[in-house]
Formats: sequence, C-alpha cells, structure tokens
Amino acid sequence: MKFSANLGFLWSELSLPDAIRAAKSAGFDAVECHWPYAIPAKEVKQALDETGLAMLGLNTVRGDLDNGENGLAALPGREHEARAAIDQALQYAQVIGAVNVHVMAGFATGDEAHRTFVDNLRYAAESAASMGVTILIEPLNHYDAPDYFLQGSKQAVEIIEEVAEDNLKLMFDCYHLQIMEGDVGRRLTSLLPIIGHIQFASVPGRSEPDCGELSYRHIFKVIKEQGYNAPLGAEYKPRNGTDTGLSWMQDLV
Repeated sequence: MKFSANLGFLWSELSLPDAIRAAKSAGFDAVECHWPYAIPAKEVKQALDETGLAMLGLNTVRGDLDNGENGLAALPGREHEARAAIDQALQYAQVIGAVNVHVMAGFATGDEAHRTFVDNLRYAAESAASMGVTILIEPLNHYDAPDYFLQGSKQAVEIIEEVAEDNLKLMFDCYHLQIMEGDVGRRLTSLLPIIGHIQFASVPGRSEPDCGELSYRHIFKVIKEQGYNAPLGAEYKPRNGTDTGLSWMQDLV
C-alpha cells in the first residue's frame, strides 16, 4: 500500500514546506494539503522537488471564515467568487504539480444550489482538462458539516453523471462515508470506476486508523484486491502528535 500524508492535519505545527520534508522522513509516498495559499507556491514546489514527493491535491478556499463558510461552489449568487476560487486553486496546482483539486460545495440546499454546483463543476472540469488536473467532489458527514450541500455517495454519483466530464471524480473519504452510509468495503468496490482519491481516518474519533469501528486492515485489503494502487490519503487528527502515531503504516498492511 502507498500512503499520502494530508498536511492539513499531519505535522500541522510546521510550515507546509517543512511538513513535506517531515512526511518524506516518515516514509510517506506522497502528500496532500487543504488550503496552502498563504505559502508561496514556489516554496512548496522547492520542498516537493527536494523530497521527490508528489502533491496529490488541494482544496478550493472556503469563503468567509468569519461567517463559518465551508466552500462556495453550490452557493447561488456567488458564482463569480466560486470560479475565482477554482481559478486560484488550478493556478496553484499547476505551479506545484498537484494532480487533483477538491472543489468545495459549501452550505446550501435545494434545486438552485444543485444547478449552481453543476454549472461551477462544469467550469472547473473544463478549465482543468488542459492542465491534466482532476476535479474532485467529496461528501461530508452531517455531524461535522451540518447542511453541507454534498452529503452522500448517491448524490455525488448523480452529479458526476450529470456534469459528464471525464476529469470529474469522487473523493471517497472512508471516515465521512462510514458515518453516513456504512458498508465501506462494498461501497468502495462499486464506486471504484468514479473514485479519484481515497482518504481515511478512524471512526468516530477521526484519529489514526488503528482504532474505532472501522477495520482498516480489512479496508486496505479490499482496496488492494481491487487493484487500486494510488496513494491513500491519511487525513486524520493525530492523538498525541504525528510522529508518535505512525505505527499503523506497518501494522495495518
């Protein structure tokens, strides 16, 4: 198995370039991040070149943090901001060589929000196609993100089919989907053709994958048996510091 360190949570006390170096030292095969925009892209690229790690992906900005926003792409009337966020993410991704951009939907409901999200995803996918970048959408669970527009795999599948762009894929986060739907092993197998990236964390604690209600020894075995060989995203919140909790990388595979 190959693993990607999500540097939004792992080594979060370090600068992004230093976190990349820490991930390399710890034996990760790749890295990914949330919102790197405060760090000049050339500094991130330098750290990636130095370590030889690939940056798998980043997120579009959340919007107005003071008002608790968590994405813009499904917000009617905010299309200009949403597309500016998509442009920003794609430009940053191009500089650092990131292969995925997660377009965050935000808090919204209803048919108009659906149409807005679909239109913005078409814009994102068409803009990203010439760069060789995949656009990802990710259902978030309703405990951590109440009223987030995208809340389940069925809804995500319907949107991907409606947008009908080859470079629009599902970010399958085992943590979120176990909370909302369960049956993660079978769901992974059935959705594999449209999965662009897989992430994991323990459930319900969102810590290292060596505890909780979901057996990652089994899930990793299912993923391997399906022939999926891209790095899996370790997007968890360490219990007692990142370095002290990495034994799962050997114990669960």
